[in-house]
Amino acid sequence: MTTDVRVPAPSATLPAPAPRRGRGTAMVGKGAVNAALIVIAACYVIPLLWVVLAAFNATAGLSVSWPDPWTLENFSAVLDEETTFRPMRNGFILCGGATLLTMLCAVLAAYPLSRYRSRFRRPFLLTILFMTGLPITAIMVPVYGLFVQLNLIDTYTGTILFMSTTALPIAIWLSKNFMDSVPIEVEEAAWTDGASAMQALRTIVLPLMWPGLSVVALYTFIGLWGNFFVPFVLLQSNDQLPASVSIYTFFSQYAGVIYGQLAAYSMLYSLPAVLLYLVLSRRLSGAFTFGGSVKG
Repeated sequence: MTTDVRVPAPSATLPAPAPRRGRGTAMVGKGAVNAALIVIAACYVIPLLWVVLAAFNATAGLSVSWPDPWTLENFSAVLDEETTFRPMRNGFILCGGATLLTMLCAVLAAYPLSRYRSRFRRPFLLTILFMTGLPITAIMVPVYGLFVQLNLIDTYTGTILFMSTTALPIAIWLSKNFMDSVPIEVEEAAWTDGASAMQALRTIVLPLMWPGLSVVALYTFIGLWGNFFVPFVLLQSNDQLPASVSIYTFFSQYAGVIYGQLAAYSMLYSLPAVLLYLVLSRRLSGAFTFGGSVKG
């Protein structure tokens, strides 16, 4: 009768636990991160605080100071036809028209890129991505020469066309990505019922991607509203200059810069973008929920 003798297996050697970071080291790292965030936030908050306080301060300077007393003299000084109303109206015509044209072309260009397969789709998308980083200053000289030959210099039409062209690449890229989120099944159901591709785009795809279109429209309008270089080069009549250019002339029309009036004008200039964001905020907070659109 044999007896089995079992030799216990050698116990595995566990690695030594890594030394824990000291509590003091963790607190120092957290404090450094918080300090960096405070500095970054101050870089944004302090200029905005200066604009708000200087707008209500009749003796405003470059330093941030509390108005004493609070006054509306700066706003009453700039609220006239030549300084504010006409440039704002010109800006709405240029930026509003360019935004509508950009959105129309972006949707029509994004639809085939999102729905159809082609060997040219990837090169086209890469070209669009390259054009989003192309500086406008690199093409303004040939564009200016072309517009002179076409008699489009100092016209709303030519400026709107070029402004929408500059905003079109990123608008196409964003619209295509938002359109990819709309399931193709909802369009196939419409096609089965006899709808054409354009009818499905208008009645099915666009209503489902309204949050994305709101983002693209807001991004496009804000970018065009702050565009200084294009209208400064293509528009030569003072009566047609938008607010983004007239705020530049604000520095040279006085013997010295009146900072209070400049701050008041800056607040008025920022209002359209802020109001547009508030109007579209409900759309921006929406999400693409297609759970009820596709039936299994």
